[in-house]
Amino acid sequence: MSYVGRSRGPRLRAMFACMYFAGLRPAEAAGLRRQDCELPATGWGLITLKKTRPQTNKRYTDSGETFDDRGLKHREDDIVRPVPIPPELVVILREHLDAFGMAEDGRLFVTSGGQAFSGSAYSQVWKRARALALTPDQVESPLAARPYDLRHAAVSLWLNAGAHAPEGAERAGHGGDVMLCLR
Repeated sequence: MSYVGRSRGPRLRAMFACMYFAGLRPAEAAGLRRQDCELPATGWGLITLKKTRPQTNKRYTDSGETFDDRGLKHREDDIVRPVPIPPELVVILREHLDAFGMAEDGRLFVTSGGQAFSGSAYSQVWKRARALALTPDQVESPLAARPYDLRHAAVSLWLNAGAHAPEGAERAGHGGDVMLCLR
């Protein structure tokens, strides 16, 4: 990611890492705030998801803005979802905070001007990074075609590593029936 563009790629590296290592949805990563993260100096950390920040047309949001803070998908507004995060992600998030800080409201993933990244902006970075990282045949394939595919890869990794489906489903924020279909 850090090879794509002067600022977008480096600023989005940790967001994509959250999708892969923690199985976050893009809107959950977009709404992630510093106060939602326990990032110890060593070892495992914890993300406690409280909000999601989906993008839509301004006329469909409560605020009249393109992004609106919402509760987690399929949950009451006051329900949180704890997600343990491996040491690799803890390091990436600490490096991100050291390099870029955070928005006034604590959000981690914002442009240099403090705005949220649009879905098209992070999709464009992902497309360029894929072209750099994969072989031409892989680029033409559906392999990791969208940023959301990082979430699917996380779930598959958890299951293949021996995580119990109910635990993985809870961590990913969906039912066990959905969890077993993703594999």
